[in-house]
Amino acid sequence: MPPVPAPPFHWVEAPWGPVLVCAALSPFADHLFSARGLDLPGAQDGAGWEDLGTYLGVAGSAVWRLCQVHGVTVHTDGVAPCDGRWPDGDLLATTRDDVALAIRTADCVPILLVDQTTGAVAAVHAGWRGTAQGAARQMVRAMELRFGSQPADLLAAIGPSIGPDVYEVGQVVIDAFTTAFPEQAGGGRWWAARTGQPGKYLIDLWTATRDQLALAGVPETQVLLAGLCTATHAGVFHSYRAHGAASGRMVAAIRRVGAPR
Repeated sequence: MPPVPAPPFHWVEAPWGPVLVCAALSPFADHLFSARGLDLPGAQDGAGWEDLGTYLGVAGSAVWRLCQVHGVTVHTDGVAPCDGRWPDGDLLATTRDDVALAIRTADCVPILLVDQTTGAVAAVHAGWRGTAQGAARQMVRAMELRFGSQPADLLAAIGPSIGPDVYEVGQVVIDAFTTAFPEQAGGGRWWAARTGQPGKYLIDLWTATRDQLALAGVPETQVLLAGLCTATHAGVFHSYRAHGAASGRMVAAIRRVGAPR
């Protein structure tokens, strides 16, 4: 049985196995956070992408995706492959209801957002590098600029990713966060704790993501966390930390609920 997530997340059965959904997002968007049943190791077209598109009610080619590079580049228009390669980036957003947005993870933080007023939806891939660059906050700003979204209208669902009890990192990671968020390191709620090993820390990407969304103006009650660690539950989720370079990739995907199909 899959592990129990925090409310309002729950498991539903897809054709390939269980997927996680967030009840708060469901009135506004069809969406999912997959487990090991759907493995999408790359952005190239294939049967898995067709299955995902069918489940969300679009063609596989209408599932926008990216060649993820651990950055904060945002794409909101005309996302399509060029010479067989999807654009580089890690953040996707749209108001269209004829496409779906998808990002892939294997420990990194997947974030799905909906605007309750404009109907805009977004998907964010944020590993430690993206989180240190403020990926969640960058997405909120992009939705404001591109679609007129107000942060107070946004709902954000944070899916399964590596948890704060097991994500051990070194000084390079801590230095990146300290440089990017000196106000947090200097007196705010800090996101890392020392371990018993010299130069080693446990970092909390869940709290960092929630805090960044709050700093961007999203009400804390509208940021929902599944609270499931991919490394702890490596039999259910793909985890780079647990499985190494051979790890597969899960997908977080979202499609705006629009006109009746």
